[in-house]
Amino acid sequence: MSRIALVSAMHEELAAVLARMPDEHKTVVAGREFWVGHWHGHEVVAVLSRIGKVAAATTATTLIERFGVNRMVFTGVAGGLAAHVNVGDVVVAREFIQHDMDASPLFARYEVPLTGMTCFPADPHLSDALAGAAPLALQDLVASLHRDAWLGLDLAAARVHQGLVASGDRFVSTTLESQTLQRELPRALAVEMECAAIAQVCHDYGVPLAAVRTISDRADDAAHVDFPRFIRSIASGYSAAVLDRLLAQLPI
Repeated sequence: MSRIALVSAMHEELAAVLARMPDEHKTVVAGREFWVGHWHGHEVVAVLSRIGKVAAATTATTLIERFGVNRMVFTGVAGGLAAHVNVGDVVVAREFIQHDMDASPLFARYEVPLTGMTCFPADPHLSDALAGAAPLALQDLVASLHRDAWLGLDLAAARVHQGLVASGDRFVSTTLESQTLQRELPRALAVEMECAAIAQVCHDYGVPLAAVRTISDRADDAAHVDFPRFIRSIASGYSAAVLDRLLAQLPI
């Protein structure tokens, strides 16, 4: 039977996921709480990724080795990099890169040593399903939230983007850092701290991965102010809504 990992970046997102699982039970492995249960008839394992590439890679490896998951879906938030990616928008990842990987001159910049790869792809079929679920989930979110909870954003005009997501072991929160990443990785739509590491693990094990990131800030000087407010008001509800739409349409 298929077992799907639902990996959340924040406690608020995980809580929203667990509220949709009627029969979850907890198993603790490697200091992490893994919640096994069902959602829309699928057997699922929900867990926090933890923050940073090493922590996320450990979580992904444990999901595969200990819990036998054969598909993985990540939901979380990210900072917007591309000029057209705004706060409140959503990015469905099609590939991932570690923006702080640099083993030059032994290897090309961004190339993960001994793999010959700079970018790791998301699974196309699972990502297609996620891209189909994302706009419907945005509609669900708009319908469920009172306008006072929109933080002044026009969520009704939020867009779904698809493309490259960059990961690194730092919270990008200055305009200078953001502009530097935009210049060095012009295809990158968003920046975060986990998914490229999870993608590398999934590639090694041959496990399909899809990821969606809600844009919580613009990875600039205001990021540290916008980020916590967005998590509380919007991100957790969106994560649950997109997973609900995704799992309802995936064959069991």
